[in-house]
Parts: sequence; structure tokens; C-alpha cells
Amino acid sequence: QVQLVESGGGLVQPGGSLRLSCAASGFALRQYAVGWFRQAPGKEREGLACLTKSGASTYYADSVKGRFTISRDNDRDTVYLQMNNLEPEDTAVYYCAADTGLTLHTMCAVTRSHDYWGQGTQVTVSS
Repeated sequence: QVQLVESGGGLVQPGGSLRLSCAASGFALRQYAVGWFRQAPGKEREGLACLTKSGASTYYADSVKGRFTISRDNDRDTVYLQMNNLEPEDTAVYYCAADTGLTLHTMCAVTRSHDYWGQGTQVTVSS
């Protein structure tokens, strides 16, 4: 089955950290640029961090720059999002996506029509 599966979400206190994972099955994620997105209730989906196939170049939204880090393990066809210093405003459903042929800025700016999407994982930041 061709899919992306996110994991690692949960409840964390403000200032805490979480590491999200996104594992591919049925296709070679290493052939795709990847990105992490989130959608909070009542808000538009936003692109947070995007990464090239090789992992050499990254793009981060201003809202997470310096706090979140995207990385990938191409041997495991898995992408990660390390989230530090979490804030209540980071509460959302987090999604990973994969696509080809886009600049990183476009990869993160396009929030709906990528080749592959995961089902999402909930992150709640609350005391």
C-alpha cells in the first residue's frame, strides 16, 4: 500500500519537545522532496519545513525557524520533525507530504495538492 504514516504526536507542556516521524511505504520516499505542514482548528493549513531529496537544503516558515528541524533518513525512507520550545500556538494536526519538481519555497507554500500526504498526527501543547 502506497502511503505516508506520521507518528510521534501527543500532549506536551509549553517549552517541551517532540519528534515527529513520517515513514513511507509502497514507494521510495528518497526520490521526493518532503515537507511538514500543520492545521489548527479554524485555521488554514500552513507549510512549516521542507527538505530536498538529498537533505542538503531546507526551508522553514518564520513561525518555526530556530525551534523546529526537519531531517530525513533515506535508508529508512523516513522524515523527521524535531520540535523544541513548543508553544500553545503550535497545537495542531501535523502532516507530512512528498512531491517532486518544486522549489522548496513552493513545496512549503502549496498546502493541498502534493503527490503524497500522510493522515496526520495530533500535537497538543498545554499545561
